[in-house]
Amino acid sequence: MTKLEIILQDKEQSKKFSQAISQELKLGDVLALYGELGAGKTFFTQNLCSYLNVKDYVNSPSYVLMNEYYGDFNIYHLDLYRLNDSEEVLELGLEELIPQGLTIIEWPEIAEDFLPKETIKIYFSYFEDCRKAIIHSRESIIESIKKILPL
Repeated sequence: MTKLEIILQDKEQSKKFSQAISQELKLGDVLALYGELGAGKTFFTQNLCSYLNVKDYVNSPSYVLMNEYYGDFNIYHLDLYRLNDSEEVLELGLEELIPQGLTIIEWPEIAEDFLPKETIKIYFSYFEDCRKAIIHSRESIIESIKKILPL
């Protein structure tokens, strides 16, 4: 896995970040999204899904735990913030979902033992008046980001 740190100056750059990643995703990929409330996880997911041709409204599944969308892939969008232990992760059937589509997990800390080693990890944080994203991913995704966004 390769690491890239990038400052997202505005919403337009955040959208381009999502676009760059969307171009390199494949069936079975898992994206683990880290960051405090309001750091940009759901905004990223909304834009990513639009680039993957999802027509439905994309929102955080905070209360329902999982939303499913249809686009270029089946997309499983999970929010694990309210889970208390790893047994609850198993009950969601995460291991069965992963090979069937693209899995996006907000607040993935409780599920880390169940995630594939190739999981694309993105850490969002506040940085001055902007957002910072640190991504650990395969090289093709990093190269796609570098092509679309100025570093």
